[in-house]
Amino acid sequence: MVDKREERQAWDAIAYYWHERMGEGNDFVDVLIWPVVRRLLPRLSGLRVLDVGCGNGLYARKLAAEGARVLAIDFSARMIEHATTSTDQGQIEYRVLDATDQDELDKLPTEGFDAALCTMVLMDMAEIQPLMQSLPRILVPGGSFVFATAHPCFNSPHAHLQDGTSGSTAVPSSSIRVDAYQTPSRSHDMAMRGQPAATLFFHRSISALLRPAFAAGLVLDALEESSFSTDHESGGPNSWGGRLAEFPAVLAGRMRRLPVGA
Repeated sequence: MVDKREERQAWDAIAYYWHERMGEGNDFVDVLIWPVVRRLLPRLSGLRVLDVGCGNGLYARKLAAEGARVLAIDFSARMIEHATTSTDQGQIEYRVLDATDQDELDKLPTEGFDAALCTMVLMDMAEIQPLMQSLPRILVPGGSFVFATAHPCFNSPHAHLQDGTSGSTAVPSSSIRVDAYQTPSRSHDMAMRGQPAATLFFHRSISALLRPAFAAGLVLDALEESSFSTDHESGGPNSWGGRLAEFPAVLAGRMRRLPVGA
């Protein structure tokens, strides 16, 4: 059982550090996440969009910059404080709301959103079933849910960069060893080097990620895996660039609520 109060306190504790280091983005945001997410989202002008796990609001601001009206939610009050003080667009509303809590999700309006976005948050959520079950209600018919998450195969606590040799076989420094995949797990994680507290990382296989959405009636119509290019330099020989371009760090997809009568 996850102690939600303890986990919220951890995210509140790192909120300032995270906001200062993340700002309006980094290599992962600018290269791996936002370009893919933006392709999967519809034309945003005039749309109502829910940003799930908004953090410091950087994606909410990107959505609003293209004309969307955004409700951005996060269960960390400190994250919402930083998001609010960093935003001057009138079309964004920030709200403290726990997307793992069905009672809180029930407060969202029925068919209140044309699209929903969840970027690099699903692996931080102890439960994803409440969100998936709520999406068909809160999305308009034909509305889309776009997500991006750490790739469960290659970017998890069970995936390790390899350096040097293994036994009699030379292992390139850019190889990845995966110790486990199918079994769900949770572990404390320092997602950003130097952050003042560890948060929980919930590993799920790709099928475990998608199964609750399928059970709720959502349909997957796009799936992408994002890698840096071979000439990308993001720091150190074991960075995600170079030969690690063969291993996607981010998994992104789009699901839809089927139109009425489909």
